[in-house]
Amino acid sequence: MAMRYARSCVAALLAVLLAGCQSMTGSTVGENITDARITMAIKTKLAGEKAGTLTRIGVKTVQGTVYLTGVVETDELKRRATEVAKGFDGVQEVVNNLKVEPRQ
Repeated sequence: MAMRYARSCVAALLAVLLAGCQSMTGSTVGENITDARITMAIKTKLAGEKAGTLTRIGVKTVQGTVYLTGVVETDELKRRATEVAKGFDGVQEVVNNLKVEPRQ
């Protein structure tokens, strides 16, 4: 599972490299590569966490700002996701839009 996830991340990185010199947001290729690297690193770290719900978190990075989306079961998992994201070089800010919804 982890290997398949890593391959998907590498494919996404290659897509960014081939996308062109500048995106619609005004980011340069270098910024896009950095953002893709940050996103891939955070997703990989979340996937390696013991808590399975951390793998259901969406991660997007735009110009060094990381956006976390999705649903987690506890406030602790929400906090942990923010900690993981803040732990990488190049992350300037983390916007945690995760919703807490306990299992019923």
